[in-house]
Amino acid sequence: MDIFHINDTQVLQNPEQPETLINVGGFLWLDASHEEVAAAPEAWRNRVEAITGIQIYELHLKDVSNLSHPSYFDATEEYEMVVFRKLTLTEANGDIKNGVKRKIPAALNKLATTPVSFLLMQNVLVTVRPAQSRTVELARQRLLDYKSRAENNTHGSRLPASPEELMLRLLNAMVDQYLELRQPLTQQLDRWQHALLDPRRPFNNWLALLDSRVELRKLDNLCEEQRDAMQELRDHIVDTHDGNSRAKDLLLVRTNDVMEHISRVLNHARRLEASLESAVQIHFAAMAHRTSEIMRTLTVITALFMPLTLITGIFGMNFEVMPLLKHASGFWYTMGGMGVIVVLLLVYFRSQRYLQDQASRRIE
Repeated sequence: MDIFHINDTQVLQNPEQPETLINVGGFLWLDASHEEVAAAPEAWRNRVEAITGIQIYELHLKDVSNLSHPSYFDATEEYEMVVFRKLTLTEANGDIKNGVKRKIPAALNKLATTPVSFLLMQNVLVTVRPAQSRTVELARQRLLDYKSRAENNTHGSRLPASPEELMLRLLNAMVDQYLELRQPLTQQLDRWQHALLDPRRPFNNWLALLDSRVELRKLDNLCEEQRDAMQELRDHIVDTHDGNSRAKDLLLVRTNDVMEHISRVLNHARRLEASLESAVQIHFAAMAHRTSEIMRTLTVITALFMPLTLITGIFGMNFEVMPLLKHASGFWYTMGGMGVIVVLLLVYFRSQRYLQDQASRRIE
């Protein structure tokens, strides 16, 4: 577990006797990985208690080690707990389900998530996160690289003033990863739509399409859980925060910003899901229209041959005396009459718009 002491001017990593720094200004950030906590949960809890003087509840200790825990918020008299599921970026082209590799589009492969737990105590922030977390690592590096602003520089960055502000900064960076998914997801949807509506190549990758819809539904549910957790955190800040109004307003602004970003991802996921459903419906409508065109053509061909079949059936009767049966030109008269019937039917069908060529369809 790494320990950071953060005040207005500097950041110290792993200071000696960190428990003595809680009340001398600034705050502490205790950062641990899931593997560290899972390897010795009691030892980790005792270490946190020795520094903060607060013992983590047994159920919360299990929650921070649970890699399948959903996003949620909980509050006790001594600390608040926030669990937020962040993206785990992978390079795989699919995953294994029931022994079969699912062909999920590249953009949707990035929807694998893992929880990050935040414990907010007085002047202390405790985080439990994956060992490989780009967001947390970047935040740690920025804190360690921090240099005090020059007096004439009014646009420099500043260190977080409280554990709540540091947590909200980390949450905002995690949500931004979801925002970065919008463009590749939209591009993937465009590819699905072109594949569904391409008349030259029949679409048969229905399993991948179903898996994509499942992943979008997971993103929808994930964003709802995150938004609910942030809403409960916001309500808790409004009800219990005892700081000055400026600090409280700053926390509310940052919380609202995180919630607004989550809502944007949620709305985008829902729009993509609706667009994908519309593309599937258009695909089946186009297939039904194509089938209708084929059936109309076959019906017209059948109608053309019906009178010809009738004529051949009549002349196939076993009567000894029939008109034109023994006439020298009877065969040619019959063939000519059949040809005239076909031409007249074609003219009639075209006048009734039963038959249309491809050029006329494009013009219309």
